[in-house]
Amino acid sequence: MEITLKNVKKKDLPVFKSLAKSLGFEIAEKVEKPYNPEFVKEILDAERSIKEGRGVRMTMEELKELCK
Repeated sequence: MEITLKNVKKKDLPVFKSLAKSLGFEIAEKVEKPYNPEFVKEILDAERSIKEGRGVRMTMEELKELCK
């Protein structure tokens, strides 16, 4: 049987680990990264380029025309 604990606070995790260990259970942690690292790098690079003045300003009308 497999049990999954979700939304466990960091301060409570050692308690669960010690309880599982004392009962002889196997502990397997799975930490998922919410975003693709390449995507995060792309977004950070874009923010950096905007701060450095390499962005393009557009009015709402120009943007709507571009999206047609």
